Amino acid sequence: MISALALHRVATTFVANKISKSYFRTISKSSSDNSVGINVVVEDDMPIKIENPYVKEKRECILCRLGIEPDYKNVRLLSQFQSRYTGRIYGRHITGLCKHKQMRLEQEIAKAQSAGLMGYWTKEQEYVKDPKLFDPNHPFRPHKY
Repeated sequence: MISALALHRVATTFVANKISKSYFRTISKSSSDNSVGINVVVEDDMPIKIENPYVKEKRECILCRLGIEPDYKNVRLLSQFQSRYTGRIYGRHITGLCKHKQMRLEQEIAKAQSAGLMGYWTKEQEYVKDPKLFDPNHPFRPHKY
């Protein structure tokens, strides 16, 4: 049984002979049902498969990308997500964290504060000059308020 694609390729052999033989090569195939040889034309100039250049990269939060799990004993990391002046925890739209890590971070900050490792209203002065993980004045996503 000959498929429609094979018939189309055989039909294009006549056109291919008139155009140019450099673009096409002929492959002889024999069917197992009958021993009739069929000349099938295959194009050498077929498109190649490439990745879509317009696909956006998957955005990951900084803690997921680096494989860091928030812990209440790591006060230096937790203080990065707390305001220096008010002691409030920055929201997801500012920190750029995923929902799971933001929730874990808030739990660990509360745990560290209740254990007496972190202050409730202020940040330790020794952590003020740490490198910034994000800019609170330029959030990742706009806030609804």
